[in-house]
Amino acid sequence: MGIKPVNPIVFYSYPISGHAHRVELLLRMLDLPFKKVDIDLRKGEQKTPEFLALNPFGMVPVIEDSGTVIWDSAAILVYLSHKYDDGQFLPTDPIGAAEVQKWLAIAAGPIASGPAFARAQLLFNRPGDLGQAQSIAHSLFGVMNQYLATHRYLAVDRLTIADLAAYTYIAHAPEGGIELSEYPNLRTWLSRIEHASSFVPMPASKVG
Repeated sequence: MGIKPVNPIVFYSYPISGHAHRVELLLRMLDLPFKKVDIDLRKGEQKTPEFLALNPFGMVPVIEDSGTVIWDSAAILVYLSHKYDDGQFLPTDPIGAAEVQKWLAIAAGPIASGPAFARAQLLFNRPGDLGQAQSIAHSLFGVMNQYLATHRYLAVDRLTIADLAAYTYIAHAPEGGIELSEYPNLRTWLSRIEHASSFVPMPASKVG
């Protein structure tokens, strides 16, 4: 692994945020010292002037690393990998880096508008078309299930930030009314990540 931060990284999180969970996974897998500060989204703490000074969009996760503030989960994953890793979680070769970027785009696209949005509707009463979000999820999972029939991980043949960015909202898709039973290769991939060193689960949420 790479160097260690001089001071613990301050990690602004929310216990059941999938975006925050993917960052926590990398912090732990890189064995980086960090201090977690939970922001209560239900109470609107992400909209306080103090937090908006860190992220003007009022969203978690955010990290502070010795004066450097980074927000957006994908940006944080890239930052941490570049600064504190040796290429394990973010390949440095052009093809490997491009493969990771493709899956980061999937995480920000159909994962966000599919399983993540369906879950947000059922857990947080987020307005939207639940059926459409579930349909997006099933279309995505069908493609991923076929892909994972011949690949152990998403980007390259090892765990990378591509897998971490995709994992949480897929693992918690049932909280959005999306069952995973018909996607055996996808479930095997989830299990593979869950058996990685330093993995910690995100707490399950009860719908209703």
